[in-house]
Amino acid sequence: MRSRVWQLSGLLASALVLLGLSSAPRAAETIVLGGPELAAGIPGNGPLRISEIETWLDDPANHEPLKVELPFGLARSQANIVVPEDNPLTRAKIELGRQLYFDPRLSRDSSVSCASCHHPDKGWGFDTQFGVGIDGQEGGRNSPVSFNRILSGAQFWDGRADSLEAQAIGPIANPIEMGFTHDECVERLREIPGYRLQFDKIFPESGVTIENVGKALASFERIVVTGPSPADYYEPLLLVETQYAELLADLEEFEEFEPDAYDLWVELSKQAEAHPMSDAAKRGRELFFGERANCVLCHSGANFADEQYHNLGVGMEVAEPDLGRFEVTGEERDRGAFKTPTLRNIELTAPYMHDGSQATLEEVVDWYAKGGHPNAFLSDKIKKLDLTDQDRADLVAYMRALTGEFTPVRVDRLPE
Repeated sequence: MRSRVWQLSGLLASALVLLGLSSAPRAAETIVLGGPELAAGIPGNGPLRISEIETWLDDPANHEPLKVELPFGLARSQANIVVPEDNPLTRAKIELGRQLYFDPRLSRDSSVSCASCHHPDKGWGFDTQFGVGIDGQEGGRNSPVSFNRILSGAQFWDGRADSLEAQAIGPIANPIEMGFTHDECVERLREIPGYRLQFDKIFPESGVTIENVGKALASFERIVVTGPSPADYYEPLLLVETQYAELLADLEEFEEFEPDAYDLWVELSKQAEAHPMSDAAKRGRELFFGERANCVLCHSGANFADEQYHNLGVGMEVAEPDLGRFEVTGEERDRGAFKTPTLRNIELTAPYMHDGSQATLEEVVDWYAKGGHPNAFLSDKIKKLDLTDQDRADLVAYMRALTGEFTPVRVDRLPE
């Protein structure tokens, strides 16, 4: 291509691939995450029969390590993908993890699954203030979302699990979550022929172990991602319009002197119109990335999360507050600090904050605007914001514009 527009940015390059305007090579075996193919389950209906599982496991393609790419929007963080060398993604492992994720038999009384607190119909979180485990027991923190985990190393609000594999098996042995022990969970899975068959084939050297349960669950969770949002379609259009602001004043001149850029602008305009972002959201974007609100200080990158821990003052007004990251590190600076959550699909994941104390995005914006709750460990990134009512509404509109489709996932089809 002749025009300088093709060198605008990596983000724009991703847009060109999406729109079919770039011939960027992609390996034939590479799968773009977000589609239904990896989480559709073993073909068929009803409980999984041994014969179906055997046919599935006999296909060598289901055991080949996969190369994956993130969908448009998230693709800017392709270099940040976290897949351990000792746990490569395979179709068979992902499918086993899918089954385990939705199976309540991983809990002591067979009433609670991973999906009980992180359900696809609830934004891969849950709409209760706290997580609810066996016998209706409540935890002390809101259920964090389980999507886009492929971009995260340490897990949980306090980062106490150093990997998704470690996080996945934590709730199994938590007495107020799934209430099992790891050994008891393994014994139960060994008693289910369909699971034993899969573990022995996928992990031939060790079979059913709690470590392999974690590897399978983590593999499934890594392929659950958010698709492109209206905000994603707006960004490359904004780049082009900023680069060619003068020419856009005269479209005939634009088309004559920069035909490639003009064609790109037309295509990007069509995509943005098909996934519209409101004027309020566009104003909110300016606030989000600008100095007045500067939300991007923490909600940065393609996943709108810096993977760091910050004290926002949430819950710090009580006599014995949850100290968050401090309980893991013992470092004073981590008192009351919690991990920055992603803002993607945030409108679907209420309530908010680590303690679920804020019911709406409007409340969240108000919290930041007032500068959080003062305490000795308040993050230096938290400042009082001079925002009008319209500003606050615009910020909420922008966050809502970060909503895209989730990876389609089949929630049934478990081993008999």
